Amino acid sequence: MKTRIAAALAALAFAAPLAAEEAAPAPAAASVAGEWRTFTTEAYRGKRDSVSFVDENHGWYGTGAGDLFATRDGGATWEKVASRPGTFVRAVGFVDRLNGFIGNIGTDYYPGVTDTTPLYRTRDGGRTWEAVETGEATIKGVCAIDILTVKRIYQGQLVPRTVIHAAGRVGGPTGILRSVDGGETWSVIDMSAHAGMILDVKFFDEMTGLVFAATNADPAQAEGLVLRTEDGGKSWREVYRSGRKFELIWKASFPEGGETGYATVQSYDPERATQLVIRSDDKGKTWREIEIAQDKTARQFGIGFVSKDVGFVGTAAGGFATRDGGQTWERAPIARAANKFQAVPTATGQRLYAIGTEVQAIDLPR
Repeated sequence: MKTRIAAALAALAFAAPLAAEEAAPAPAAASVAGEWRTFTTEAYRGKRDSVSFVDENHGWYGTGAGDLFATRDGGATWEKVASRPGTFVRAVGFVDRLNGFIGNIGTDYYPGVTDTTPLYRTRDGGRTWEAVETGEATIKGVCAIDILTVKRIYQGQLVPRTVIHAAGRVGGPTGILRSVDGGETWSVIDMSAHAGMILDVKFFDEMTGLVFAATNADPAQAEGLVLRTEDGGKSWREVYRSGRKFELIWKASFPEGGETGYATVQSYDPERATQLVIRSDDKGKTWREIEIAQDKTARQFGIGFVSKDVGFVGTAAGGFATRDGGQTWERAPIARAANKFQAVPTATGQRLYAIGTEVQAIDLPR
């Protein structure tokens, strides 16, 4: 059973080629508020895992083949700016148009991955990468990158300060790379005593943050888990545990400036049809479960909310949407396995990007 479930976790990254009618990406449609549009991208035979935009025009995504792509026109066109075979780009996070970080899943999980460096830094928009140096201590691989800009008092003035966390990984072992000076220096947080896998990370300020995780590295024994810190990762408190085996907390979404956030409960129980998300209204101190659907095929991946009420979930069976904070859900035309969502402000509202088997976006009015 353990082998079958571990294989299922990897399947979407190294899936068989899509059927002919799915293989050709749909052309980018004209921007229409409230309608999802699919961008033309280089063919890839699995899901892409992460997308990062610094504004509505400039963004990046990576693939398990080690390729990094960039756009300067909001996704209408993409350029391959780097290729590093043997690296599995699992997470991407950019601070601005030049400076960013690329997370690698690491070895001993997916076949064909030979790169042991968990995190890279770029200073030229992704064209060249340098390994993040952490000394002798490091982590095995990265599944999520969180970038937060805070302000601190320096010589009598408020100046910006960039806090970065890179966490992982699926299948374990678990750890977090942490920088509070924009990536110049790093510390390593060993999370092996707290979680068997880490799939996502979110910090609200320099000290207060959450990891979205599983209790065990073996999916057959894993329960969904959320941990919270209030001291910059020195100590952690369990704030949610699913109580069911075969479950992970995959991805989370907290709309900017809000107390309310959501996370996906990913189940590998082949008999479980109930699909749940969890919701917090106090920045992750407490959580409650919300049902999305009864559908065995709708294994969840990414989640993206643009307000406390309006949000979307990506699943293996396509997308779901809510406009009432999860009380009701309806199917949404999102491509299969949307693994990561990101909202960026526009002149008229917000644009929400989604990445999985396709790269998509929707414009939502204020």
